Amino acid sequence: MLDESDHKACVEAWLVRAAKGLPPERLIQAFEQGFGALWRRAHKTLGEVTLSAIVDRVLYDATEQYPVLAPLKLEISGIQWHELRKTAGTVDRDQVAEGLRFFLVEFLTVLGNLTANILSPSLHAELSKMVAEERGPDTKKSSDQRRGSARKSENAKS
Repeated sequence: MLDESDHKACVEAWLVRAAKGLPPERLIQAFEQGFGALWRRAHKTLGEVTLSAIVDRVLYDATEQYPVLAPLKLEISGIQWHELRKTAGTVDRDQVAEGLRFFLVEFLTVLGNLTANILSPSLHAELSKMVAEERGPDTKKSSDQRRGSARKSENAKS
């Protein structure tokens, strides 16, 4: 049975591979991409309403402990990172990293508790897969931009 320490280990391992030494703006982008992968995977099973309720609770807890995360907002399509990215040059990198680490671990822990850890292995795998993308040339494209591109291509197919 997985527990919070397993989720911490997963997030820590991902951080070492994907975000070690990144400046604040790129660090936020890495977390945005990592969380985006977790959102998409969990959304397949839980749906929008349930997943939004979970993220709302986790985001509330995270911003209570780490006010630096207050610019993050939950919207229908997930977390909106734009306002946090705008603060990248004015916030302490370590504070942002700690807050976002807490947010991911808490998200994985709450999902694990609510689903008897059925989703945890696949969520850990999704997060692990994000390493190559974050270090690749496409890192400057935010998940907000990718969602917009995906919507345009879906509309073109219609």
